[in-house]
Amino acid sequence: MAALKQQRDDEYSASDIQVLEGMEAVRKRPGMYIGSTDQRGLHHLIYEIVDNSVDEFMAGYCSSVTVVIREDGSVKVDDDGRGIPVDKHPTTGLTALETVMTTLHAGGKFGGKAYAVSGGLHGVGASVVNALSIWVKAYVTRDGNLYEQEYSRGISSTELTSQALQNGSSGHTGTAIEFMPDTEIFGELVYDFNVLSNRFKEMAYLNKGLKITFKSEWHSSRWPNNEVTYYFDGGISSFVRGLNQNRGVVHENPIYVEKDLDGTKVEVALQYNDTFSEFVYAFANCINTEDGGTHVTGFRSALTRVLNDYGRKQKLIKDNEPNLSGEDVREGVTAVISVKLKDPQFEGQTKNKLGNPEARTQVETVLGEALQIFLEDNPREGRAIIDKCMTSQRAREAARKARELIIRKNAMDGGGLPGKLADCSEKNPELCEIYLVEGDSAGGTAKMGRDRRFQAILPLWGKILNVEKAQPDKIVSHDAIRSMITAIGAGVDSRVGVEEEGTGFDLEKLRYHRIIIMCDADVDGSHIRTLLLTFFFRHMRPLVEHGHLYIAQPPLYKINVGKKEQYVYTEGEREELMEQLTSKRSVNLQRYKGLGEMNADQLWQTTMNPESRTLLQVDVEDFGQAADEFERLMGDEVEPRRNFIQTNALEVANLDI
Repeated sequence: MAALKQQRDDEYSASDIQVLEGMEAVRKRPGMYIGSTDQRGLHHLIYEIVDNSVDEFMAGYCSSVTVVIREDGSVKVDDDGRGIPVDKHPTTGLTALETVMTTLHAGGKFGGKAYAVSGGLHGVGASVVNALSIWVKAYVTRDGNLYEQEYSRGISSTELTSQALQNGSSGHTGTAIEFMPDTEIFGELVYDFNVLSNRFKEMAYLNKGLKITFKSEWHSSRWPNNEVTYYFDGGISSFVRGLNQNRGVVHENPIYVEKDLDGTKVEVALQYNDTFSEFVYAFANCINTEDGGTHVTGFRSALTRVLNDYGRKQKLIKDNEPNLSGEDVREGVTAVISVKLKDPQFEGQTKNKLGNPEARTQVETVLGEALQIFLEDNPREGRAIIDKCMTSQRAREAARKARELIIRKNAMDGGGLPGKLADCSEKNPELCEIYLVEGDSAGGTAKMGRDRRFQAILPLWGKILNVEKAQPDKIVSHDAIRSMITAIGAGVDSRVGVEEEGTGFDLEKLRYHRIIIMCDADVDGSHIRTLLLTFFFRHMRPLVEHGHLYIAQPPLYKINVGKKEQYVYTEGEREELMEQLTSKRSVNLQRYKGLGEMNADQLWQTTMNPESRTLLQVDVEDFGQAADEFERLMGDEVEPRRNFIQTNALEVANLDI
């Protein structure tokens, strides 16, 4: 054994250490640079090039950007900025264009001379796009010439060429980048028109006066709705108005401030609405910082401090009443925060969180001053805002008391778990899963068909409460929701996105790492599933963010051919199989509308057996867009829901009446 161990140790030497350099590292580990190699990563390639064009606008040299997705999946991004320089770079000996396109961490954004403010901090955008593309073509117009060069998978494939522009075009400048994403990296190319157009719409909002045109020949089936142009004079104030267009607002006009402080441009717009949710969108140098950061912390601090000071000063908050908490002042607020810094510090190339400590003080100072002035100049709106916050405070206190009553009731009942829960024997949450089953009948079948070692069953009875319309105290006192909260074990957060302690939700206490929604395959089942998704998105969002929420896929049909049984899960599968069986006799087709129509063995084999089942993992690419959709479809306002139905009525393939 000693000899064998010595031999194995000797086999591990310096030759086993692999050094990845330049573009090889990007192609070997693309997720380190673009986050993933799925559709998000594919979209990220486009964002990297567009961000460079937006940087030109922020520097004062660009007015329009055009993005085109060709029918073959290639992409072209064109701007009217200064054009990437083409003279020799003193360090690399290559042209500046080739250096930018083929060298990591090369760009005009590090020295601070070419760009005072930019989003492309890391200088890897264009070169990473090059590394992950089959081919790239760069066109630069400047100095009266058109320069062209081609690349492939990170390296140049042609020399730089130039030709003089015709008279009349000699003053034109700009950069155009065309690229074909590499299918070896991304597999099949699938673009989402809505996700991309929403991103470009955000960019136009954040940059007053910038025109962004997006056209997708790849989405030709959408014609004429496959081309959009965005241009906003109102900037982020218009952004907030747009976000609140389907909500009742507490004050008519958004509160808006724009100010340069210590080299940082701070821009904030906010408006309160009559919902129970917080909608805050934060950007740093036009990059959507989805995970927040120091600028969001500064916003929250200013909001809480100023509203409490104003409420006390105007005697709207009595001396014997507690201060408004951060949760209270953020409930029902829609806000956009935009900071533009000289040296932004992001976490990773995907730039999801801002780390600059000075941004907190700058945002807190600028917003604090502006909010105080607004409240003093507009006392009626100020009172309405304080009243809204105090209503939230009372609801939060009522929810706390309701939770305490639930805890005491569970303790008096002799246990903390719901009576209808059939728990599993496994104690490691990573190996456990819980099925949330529609109805007692299906719940009983699932209990008989499950694997008791790792599968728990919780039957849900009656309609689930629509939490989009309900106050927090009503939510936590609802029987089915209370049972889910108790069984899942991680608590509930009635105001998602709050980073303060005591929000009530803790992933570390999660009792099952797979929470599976299992409903009937009919319109009632779809409704219950939608209500459950609304609850999890609004009040247990970390489950979605960390991939713990799933939807079971029970079969739609059972087809018997003689003594053989076959299950199909989609209408397409049914049509295809029935065509194949037209010559067969004794074909029996059974439509499953309820889970209770299957016996325990059938439910196990089709829907619960890990070896044969199909589960859909619930994921959200754009939480802001998802929040808007939930509010539109599940909220109090009828008109947005009616418009949605009228717009999409003709696209319904299967209508269950």
